[in-house]
Amino acid sequence: MFAGTAKRVLPGFGLSLGGSLFFVCLVLLLPLSALVMQLAQMSWSQYWEVVTNPQVVAAYKVTLLSAFVASVFNGVFGLLMAWILTRYRFPGRTLLDALIDLPFALPTAVAGLTLASLFSVNGFYGEWLAKFDIKVTYTWLGIAVAMAFTSIPFVVRTIQPVLEELGPEYEEAAETLGATRWQSFRRVVLPELSPALMAGVALSFTRSLGEFGAVIFIAGNIAWKTEVTSLMIFVRLQEFDYPAASAIASVILAASLLLLFSINTLQSRFGQRVVGH
Repeated sequence: MFAGTAKRVLPGFGLSLGGSLFFVCLVLLLPLSALVMQLAQMSWSQYWEVVTNPQVVAAYKVTLLSAFVASVFNGVFGLLMAWILTRYRFPGRTLLDALIDLPFALPTAVAGLTLASLFSVNGFYGEWLAKFDIKVTYTWLGIAVAMAFTSIPFVVRTIQPVLEELGPEYEEAAETLGATRWQSFRRVVLPELSPALMAGVALSFTRSLGEFGAVIFIAGNIAWKTEVTSLMIFVRLQEFDYPAASAIASVILAASLLLLFSINTLQSRFGQRVVGH
């Protein structure tokens, strides 16, 4: 009797499941199958020769370093921004909240041009940084800046709903029991935020790995210095060397999947530990 009632309350399971599987196949599995088909045209020695090419390895290092710096920056300042938007009320808060999504709406080429203008030697930020002998444009630091700009909404929008649901009353209760502001944040708020923070940072990192348009404008294409993997893939595609492009892409794809799987595992274990505690 209860099973029949459940079916009447939640109809359309077959249609929903079929639509979901079709979407997954169309958007995820087909592109991945095309990548695998291109890789199948290469022998293992050819694949290894492509992915261990010194110039490609240099691009991997630049990409991973820049994405790591950008994701750490976004983790710190994304948390701060989400905290300000959820815990304080001030004039212009709605506008600031809307501006967080600007990198999503802004074309990456436009973002790259804007950042290049701001951080150039004569730019608003670049002129000031030049006094400290800090150069951003056409360096790996410029790549990190572009990656941070285009991916910071992932961190803010992942943390913000958790903070809104948590509410300030938990911190106030901890403070009434004698905890300092820092202790209430570290022992009450941070354990609840950690899964969302890890997810946001992971999304920021994986998004940064594939950044192309903004990076090109602010960092250029200097061999061995500011080449990123997305640019290396683009160059191989221009040369109609699709298997080599797929080989380079497969390494970044594997790194992204490994990171996301690790983050999901950590989230599950951390969540169980928090609940058990």
